[in-house]
Amino acid sequence: MLAKVSIIEESNPKQVRMANLAIIGSHSTNGVAQLHSELLKTEMFPQFNLIFPGQFNNKTNGITQRRWLLDANPALASKITEAIGDGWITDYSQISRLAPFAKDAAFLKDFAKIKRQCKVDAAAFLKKDSGLIIDPDTMFDVQVKRIHEYKRQLLNALNIILIYNDIKAGGTATKDMPPMTFLFGGKAAPGYVNAKLIIKFINNLAKVVNADAQVNKLLTVQFMPNYRVTMAERIIPATNLSEQISTAGTEASGTGNMKFMCNGALTIGTMDGANIEIAQEAGAENLYIFGHTEEEISKLKGTYDPYSWVSKDPEIKKVVDLFLSGYFNVNEPGIFDPLQKSLFENGDKYFHFADLRMYADTHEKARNLYKGNSSEWNQKAILNIASSGKFSSDRTINEYATDIWHIKPCPVEKDLDSESALEDAAKRN
Repeated sequence: MLAKVSIIEESNPKQVRMANLAIIGSHSTNGVAQLHSELLKTEMFPQFNLIFPGQFNNKTNGITQRRWLLDANPALASKITEAIGDGWITDYSQISRLAPFAKDAAFLKDFAKIKRQCKVDAAAFLKKDSGLIIDPDTMFDVQVKRIHEYKRQLLNALNIILIYNDIKAGGTATKDMPPMTFLFGGKAAPGYVNAKLIIKFINNLAKVVNADAQVNKLLTVQFMPNYRVTMAERIIPATNLSEQISTAGTEASGTGNMKFMCNGALTIGTMDGANIEIAQEAGAENLYIFGHTEEEISKLKGTYDPYSWVSKDPEIKKVVDLFLSGYFNVNEPGIFDPLQKSLFENGDKYFHFADLRMYADTHEKARNLYKGNSSEWNQKAILNIASSGKFSSDRTINEYATDIWHIKPCPVEKDLDSESALEDAAKRN
């Protein structure tokens, strides 16, 4: 235990353990989502949790509704204000008053119009910014975040290949599928080879899919270059399905999921990070949750064999065979070998194949509802917005101020009215 709590790691050469130093040097240590905070206490620093009982606490991350709804989506913001007043702008808990409007036919109709206009605007932005052509009348499925193996952009890509194969074979899974646009965006650390290769693979996949006349009326894939806040402010309001598919137990919190939620996108995701709390607030029936839980992932470790998961599912085996065959890198043999090695020789550390079938089936349910009952889809979207009050950074900062910093808000001085101000100025002169 002494070795585990030591500030100095007894390696050669010796190193300072910055996390240990931070815990010892602080009076409070917090995670940024309920699951993250619990993992800090039980998995990452259980010894410190014994030494400093009560020091570990939770402060779930938040985003500002003034940036990500009021400014990024003014049409929707105006509609919300029309329905419930403008108090939500400074007190986001008031957004819960929007819930009854999920059953209001006129509001649903206006919401659908606003969402489509956001998609038209996003398409125009991408064409001007990056030369990408997307159809605003397709379902927008979006995964935008830092490129990392644990965030599983590769899982998304494997599911796209499943859909691609099904369309090519005239399968039943895609018979009633709405036309879809899959959008990816994000950047990789300069030295992170596999993350760079994931970007490369998605771009190669996009070239194959978009050039295939047999599938490109139903399926389009684009990797948006130079993803940044300016782009996010256009893409997030236009999104129908938000991809939050990290391996359970790996994402500290995430805030992209919150930005999508308050703009009326439905989440497809694992029980990881803040997804758990989003499901608690909005109701699991208004999200598309799939995959192994953090506890189940822990049990799989040590016995997990990706080959066995692939071999027992014929459709997934076809996806893997296509990937390994070089179908997506005909003129670049061997370029994706490090990704293939990571998935198989190195044991698929992030359990792509353990979750792929559940992900594919859940994704099919989502797109079928989108096409088959757009009114129910929009009801769920509005309920997500109405349930997003917890995820304001105003709440987060207030919790830090109250529980950790022990500070109170400064009193607000009343502004003088203009006449009094002018009179006082005249007297001073």
